Amino acid sequence: MSARTSALPAAVIRILRPLVLILLRHGVSYGTFAELTKWVYVDTAMREFGIPGRKPSTSRISILTGLSRKEVMRVRGLPQPTDQESAERYNRAVRVITAWRQEADFRDENGEPALLPVSGGPKSFGELVRRFSGDVPVRAMLDELKRVDAVNELEDGRIKLSARAYIPRALEDDKIHILGTDVGYFISTIDHNLQPEVQQPFFQRKVTYDNLPDQVLPKFRKLTVRKAQALLENMASWLAKHDRDTNPAVTGTGRNRAGVGIYYFEGPHSEEDT
Repeated sequence: MSARTSALPAAVIRILRPLVLILLRHGVSYGTFAELTKWVYVDTAMREFGIPGRKPSTSRISILTGLSRKEVMRVRGLPQPTDQESAERYNRAVRVITAWRQEADFRDENGEPALLPVSGGPKSFGELVRRFSGDVPVRAMLDELKRVDAVNELEDGRIKLSARAYIPRALEDDKIHILGTDVGYFISTIDHNLQPEVQQPFFQRKVTYDNLPDQVLPKFRKLTVRKAQALLENMASWLAKHDRDTNPAVTGTGRNRAGVGIYYFEGPHSEEDT
């Protein structure tokens, strides 16, 4: 193993330990995990390690992954696992809440999210949903936002936004979807920064101290929520002005994804953290 990759086993163990904890809690056996891993190995080899101008062959994928040709052929025939329903629900709810907070059409004279009637005119919850959630029925979106306590329906029938972000609470599938996307984005950032030819690495920083008393943690949690939420809302406002879905007047080529993620962590100090 080269000097560059000699640290990989320890890094993989650190990544896998919290992941395996989640898998065991949800009754996912090693056999199921191994099948998923085979599928990802084969799919990634096909997508990322092909030879330009040539169709990926079973033999080449077998060499790259270490799987037999017979196993590669079997895995290639398996359907792709998907969480499309959770992804669509999450993305559309996020777009609605973000637009409610940022779009002038749906804010009041103080710049805050306006109290919206369910229907009737351009400044209504129905119009907000129509413009920013695709073809989701208004009642279905309202029920979803109520379910996660993101909105309240007032006595006069108007809808009040009561959350700064869409945070799934009841449906574990939605939370697990976030696990897949957020961790995937973070590892992709690290992979980009590990490439030797990269001239402009992606921003990747953290701050951590390892000798904090218990009494400090609640204060730091509150500080993190306040500061991080403000930063993310500022970033979201900037991105919305440059995104074609929220601003059709934007010109330019290509279709790209970009964003910033912030996460909080805490726990007892252990030797593995050093």
